[in-house]
Amino acid sequence: MSAEYEVKGSVAVITLNNPPVNGLGFATRTATVDGIEKALADDAVKAVVIIGAGKAFSGGADIKEFNSPKVLAEPTLRTVISVIESASKPVIAAIHSICMGGGLELALGCNYRVAAPDAQIALPEVKLGLLPGAGGTQRLPRMVGLEMALNMIVSGSSVAAEKLAKTALFDEVIASGADLLACALAFANKVSNLRPLPKVRERKIDYPQHEALLQSARHAAMAGPFPAPLQCVKAIAAAVTMNFDEGLKCERDLFLQLIQSAESKALRHAFFAERVACKVADVPPETPIRPILRAAVVGAGTMGAGIAMSFANAGIPVMLLETGQEALDKGMATIRKNYETTVAKGKLTQEKLDRRLSLIGATLAYEDIATADIVVEAVFEEMGVKQAVFKKLDAVMKRGAILASNTSTLDLDEIAAVTQRPQDVIGTHFFSPANVMKLLEIVRGAKTGKDVLASALALSKQIKKTAVVAGVCDGFIGNRMLEQYSRQAGFLLDEGCLPQQVDQAIEKFGFAMGPFRMADLAGNDIGWAIRKRRRVASPANSDSTTADLLCEMGRFGQKTGAGWYDYKANERKGYPSALVGEMIVKQAAAMGVPRREIGEQEIIERLVYSLVNEGARIVEEGIAMRASDIDVVYLAGYGFPLFRGGPMFYADSVGLPQVLAKVEKFARGRHGHAWTPAPLLVKLAAQGNTFHG
Repeated sequence: MSAEYEVKGSVAVITLNNPPVNGLGFATRTATVDGIEKALADDAVKAVVIIGAGKAFSGGADIKEFNSPKVLAEPTLRTVISVIESASKPVIAAIHSICMGGGLELALGCNYRVAAPDAQIALPEVKLGLLPGAGGTQRLPRMVGLEMALNMIVSGSSVAAEKLAKTALFDEVIASGADLLACALAFANKVSNLRPLPKVRERKIDYPQHEALLQSARHAAMAGPFPAPLQCVKAIAAAVTMNFDEGLKCERDLFLQLIQSAESKALRHAFFAERVACKVADVPPETPIRPILRAAVVGAGTMGAGIAMSFANAGIPVMLLETGQEALDKGMATIRKNYETTVAKGKLTQEKLDRRLSLIGATLAYEDIATADIVVEAVFEEMGVKQAVFKKLDAVMKRGAILASNTSTLDLDEIAAVTQRPQDVIGTHFFSPANVMKLLEIVRGAKTGKDVLASALALSKQIKKTAVVAGVCDGFIGNRMLEQYSRQAGFLLDEGCLPQQVDQAIEKFGFAMGPFRMADLAGNDIGWAIRKRRRVASPANSDSTTADLLCEMGRFGQKTGAGWYDYKANERKGYPSALVGEMIVKQAAAMGVPRREIGEQEIIERLVYSLVNEGARIVEEGIAMRASDIDVVYLAGYGFPLFRGGPMFYADSVGLPQVLAKVEKFARGRHGHAWTPAPLLVKLAAQGNTFHG
């Protein structure tokens, strides 16, 4: 699709038509230029209106053409804007819904702009580690002022058109509900004979205290690990201190620097990885979806309460089921407290709190949830307990209801086997706290119906989660890899590290939280229960037992006021524990393991490459459909640094031969049994290939 041309009276209308957001791909750019030239050649045409079909004016670059020659093919967006600016007849942008990135730059190249009040206006390129590359940093400050432009470009945040109505950006913001095209045509007829034609490039920026504002913005932009915010400030500074063409060249030079940066490559990888994660080869887009109008959650603990909130936040009525009144009351109290905390922070209105609470019901009877379209089991992580719940659900739930388990490690097929409808059973592994965390690991059982999988994926979008599909194995994608990561963390303690040393090294690498701080937050007893279950299945397990000793001391983490760290009352900050340090040293001596100095680099490599090696096995086994799905899991659910793109992308950036060499080195060390190189890693390294090909 490209752009359509028609004439209405004396006005030519060019309609961008490239669903879903009218991306400015090669065909659309070409058709737009052709339309402008056609209008200029027609003496009956006095003005041109550019509008977007469907649900957007334009969302900017066409992501389907990223990394293809079409991105740079003429006419580029800069050329399209040049054609518009040099036109002898007025060009009016009629803006609705979405006007972002290149779409806003296109509109800024027009002589006039008419907008619907709820249109979302943004230059979000910084979120991909870039800056606007077609004049956005030069034109927007001329229209909305220096301070507003800095805020918009450096943050990438969107602003409703009505909030920009008093700036020079829009010549007219129409009334809510008015016909945008009709208003734009009327405006075009009104200005059709006005000359000279206004050009954004000719406007001056009037901000006498600009240097102080720019210096403040520079300091703020330097705070994080990403180079793009600071480069955005530099480009905007050029709009103030240089003439327009010099500023445009400065913007282009900075854009070309950023597009080659490791951070931008990682961010762009994450952007595309998240969008492809919901695509399943044998589940076509036209697969029927089961409507989900009512939900239920079994288990009112921390996880169940959070899952119920996720449904209510999306406007879906949900019934929370427990076996005892005390547990049910506690769960409902947790939900209310969470919402009230959000209201206190100014992130939720009292009206919305009341609305969401009204959507959450509570019951002790399975019969009360029988009409739900989906029920999510969120009970204790023990197979017998979960199977008992699913037998009851099988007996009471209506035909066609989706039976979902929030299991984080257990065999979904064993759970499904106790029902008469395994095709309706699916895993929906939420991450804690479920009402906050983005990731939703959707586990596809051997007999899960394609329509059930498609429905779960559709639901993930409805409740604003980032979904990744996983196959059945112990731990699925995220927790299976986490086992190896935690395993190495335990070995590091045995060999010479203390918890704070390991955490500090991996947090310096960019993780949101180190393994021991994370364990204290989640609850050390959870990992303990999983380890005990796995030792029953594999008695010869030779992993570190130091974490078990910690749990035997009753140090389960923040909830008990003591874990790997000590905690003070009403504080989440952990303090190094002398008691834990003594226990670690004593345990190493008892095992006969000599302690040594372990450097930061070794800590990072052992933790990260354990993820990579296990991730390679998961891809090879088909548990993950693609390596990028693993990256999404770790970026959205485990705090892996976004600027490194995920464990598999990071391994590609280091070079798989180098990663393999380290894995082989560790395989020759004290815990070599944990480092058998994954066959896929060996194969790709030998081929000089990457996980993302």
